[in-house]
Amino acid sequence: MTTSFRLGYVPGVTPTKWVRIWQERLPRIPLDLIQVPAAEAAALVRTRGADAALLRLPIDRTGLHAIPLYAETPVVVVPKDHLVTAADEVTTEDLVDEIMLHPLDDALDWQRPPGLLADDRPATTADAIELVAAGVGVLVVPQSLARLYHRKDLTYRPLLDAPESSVALSWPEDETTELMEQFIGIVRGRTVNSTRGPATDKPPAKPPAKARSRGSAGPQPGKRAKPRRRS
Repeated sequence: MTTSFRLGYVPGVTPTKWVRIWQERLPRIPLDLIQVPAAEAAALVRTRGADAALLRLPIDRTGLHAIPLYAETPVVVVPKDHLVTAADEVTTEDLVDEIMLHPLDDALDWQRPPGLLADDRPATTADAIELVAAGVGVLVVPQSLARLYHRKDLTYRPLLDAPESSVALSWPEDETTELMEQFIGIVRGRTVNSTRGPATDKPPAKPPAKARSRGSAGPQPGKRAKPRRRS
């Protein structure tokens, strides 16, 4: 029976680069990808439905490890003819009079988005995107989700003062297997020849310079040459 490594990932997170490196280093061990809704990603790992998952923080970390990998830029998604599009970037102050959609699977770590909250919360980000296209309101999401749900009639602008979304690698707290160590090394950027340890390990110290040999020509630095006596 062939061993495999099962990796869950939430919408908008693209594991392509890490999958390619895995295939180069471990060509005989399949890496099986499982796309999972953001709200179910932590449970997938906790119930051993996957060996690990790429998900967005915050999560309930009970029984789980989580290594933050990178932060995503928050953006506001609007129709292409919206006033917001006149600026290259916006702040939450620019959205105080906007109807704001707040989906139940919101990926940003805030209790209340800016603006005037819509009466009903869409079930998913995909549903909220459809409502933005219908002119019902605007939506704040990580940039990767704005790209994932791209539509020709919508655009987005960076939102400077919104909380960022952090993408993390999570796996069971009581089970760090050899394959798990391999994948941790890949996402942390370790080379194939590097030893295990933090990706921020300092390079080894340079060896001391060789001492000057006694018979070397010329005076040593910091010392004067003795004048020769004339015969």
